[in-house]
Amino acid sequence: MTTTRLHMVRHGPTHAKSMVGWSDLPADLSDTAAITRLSDHLPHPATVISSDLSRAADTASAIQGSRTRLPHHADLREINFGDWELRRFAEIEAEDPARIRAYWETPGDVRPPNGESWNEVCARVDTAVDTLIADYGGRDLIIVAHFGVILTQVQRALRLDANEAFGHRIDNLSVTELSHRADGWDVHRINHLP
Repeated sequence: MTTTRLHMVRHGPTHAKSMVGWSDLPADLSDTAAITRLSDHLPHPATVISSDLSRAADTASAIQGSRTRLPHHADLREINFGDWELRRFAEIEAEDPARIRAYWETPGDVRPPNGESWNEVCARVDTAVDTLIADYGGRDLIIVAHFGVILTQVQRALRLDANEAFGHRIDNLSVTELSHRADGWDVHRINHLP
């Protein structure tokens, strides 16, 4: 039975104190010791792919080494926060308290104005990951992406509801390791900091 191992890496920090989804903020990759530890922890050989947002793409470049690199993939982007993009929670809560609380406390079909719901994020990312597994099955895939992207796969692999998935912490430059086989998923580590 073919096993595909996913090493899901969250990009380097942006230091933003607001909701950052599709905005293309750069990652701070100045902690070269952390980047080296992360790169050394990840398997060789492996195939690296990232979101097309620079914070993920630049992190992927920093850890790539001699690994094979695939083109960036837009469907591996963070949650589209729509009109909430780059705004602080408290500011949005003052305007639309019921909606923002529902979005984070009962994630599912609630969507930010002009953004995407959690269920829409899951469908988008699941399709992208399923395509990668179909195309690169049996390999180690290093997917450099975002908090929400990684949580979609934790939710799927552990068969959690969205609220349970949101209870997991996903730090910058952490690795979440999952395996996929025809008969299901295994979760090896969540939020490991090498």
